[in-house]
Amino acid sequence: MNYKNFLDLKLSEIGIGTYLGSPDENTNKNYEETIKKAVELGINVVDTAINYRDMESERVIGRVLKNIDRKSLIISTKGGYFPRDSRLKVENITQYLKENFIDKGIVSKEDITPYGNMLTPKYIDWSFEKSLENLDTDYIDIYFLHNPEDQLQIVDKQTFYKKLWTVFRLLEGKVNQGKLRYYGLATWNGFRVPPDHIQHLNLFEIFDIAKDVGGENHHFRFIQLPYNLAMTESYTLKNQYYNGKLYSTLEATQILGIYTYISAPLFQGRIVRRFDENAKKLFKVEKDVHIPIQFVRSTPGVGTVLIGMSKVNHLLENIEIENYPKLEKEEIDFIFSSSR
Repeated sequence: MNYKNFLDLKLSEIGIGTYLGSPDENTNKNYEETIKKAVELGINVVDTAINYRDMESERVIGRVLKNIDRKSLIISTKGGYFPRDSRLKVENITQYLKENFIDKGIVSKEDITPYGNMLTPKYIDWSFEKSLENLDTDYIDIYFLHNPEDQLQIVDKQTFYKKLWTVFRLLEGKVNQGKLRYYGLATWNGFRVPPDHIQHLNLFEIFDIAKDVGGENHHFRFIQLPYNLAMTESYTLKNQYYNGKLYSTLEATQILGIYTYISAPLFQGRIVRRFDENAKKLFKVEKDVHIPIQFVRSTPGVGTVLIGMSKVNHLLENIEIENYPKLEKEEIDFIFSSSR
């Protein structure tokens, strides 16, 4: 397994994603078996979110942690969306949200986007502590705010950045309490849309917010975003403005010293197909499934590639990519130029 050294962490270049699947015990067992096998094979990055599979994805990771050294895994989770809880039989979600969050002052109706995203210190505090409980651990390695750009549907950019400031202050406090190591943003649109898009995020401005909150030694050091053969904006779109120049998001992360998790490298299987032999030669692999993984992991600026894997056979096949050398930057650029 190849690893990336970043700050005081050593992260595997392939990580396990836990988004897909039903919130049932059979899926839990599959994930548990797969994560255990992944650890044996050298994978140490596991990514989840409180709302994945109605909290069951976090809980199954907690089950795995009971039987391994906690320090052997780098666990990231996310908060921002209202999560269902598989253990609660809630018939009326709207009423439950009102009684348990709005009436208690954790959020107001005005804080909630049409997709159920919330970005207030009280809500993120609740979500963080609930994730600790689900994971059955004393600390979280990386905590992502989940698609915070969704807030830009209901507030202007200045208000959004003020909200980020207050939540960053909360998360720096979690670091000081020993409950958190680093934090970041897990986005879908924010870092891959043009600057004039309503949900566009400027990473340099957000980095400055973190410095204002936590000083030069702040802990905003990670982002997560989709990148694959069908969604290449992170590398190709110059949408990050800084000092009179525009950079791609992956260029910006390298300038700022931010580590990047890549989500949706296979686009939930939608870009795994039969490729011809010339494509396999171009990407220097032998199996179709390895082409999209090879493309993503070889792109400059990519840290860890998160692949959703709930079955051991998928894990074993995907991890075979480690037997092949990565492409050089010039080869990645050639692929882009030849596809135009």
